[in-house]
Amino acid sequence: MAKTITGVVTSSKADKTIVVTVQTRKTHPLYRKQYTVSSKFMAHDENNEAQNGDKVEIVETRPISARKHFKLSQIIEKPALREDSLELTKTVDEAAKPATKAKAVKEEEEA
Repeated sequence: MAKTITGVVTSSKADKTIVVTVQTRKTHPLYRKQYTVSSKFMAHDENNEAQNGDKVEIVETRPISARKHFKLSQIIEKPALREDSLELTKTVDEAAKPATKAKAVKEEEEA
């Protein structure tokens, strides 16, 4: 039976390929301290529908390439705000603001 893994998409730059990061918590056998281990898996995304930050489920399949042996099964959850949309709003806000205080003072005096 094929393995199914749930993780978060960390890269979707390549065509029809996503990188999924899976974080698991382990306990040290001697010290009993819990720590987080992350693993990255490359998965085939036929329609390029998954984006960064999406929580997805991937399923094991035949080898598609040298490093891809999983394919996208389903997108479980999309984030409310994406990082790229935050960057876009920052650049729009910076463009609307005056570059220096001197410009801001001049604009106030003119008005």
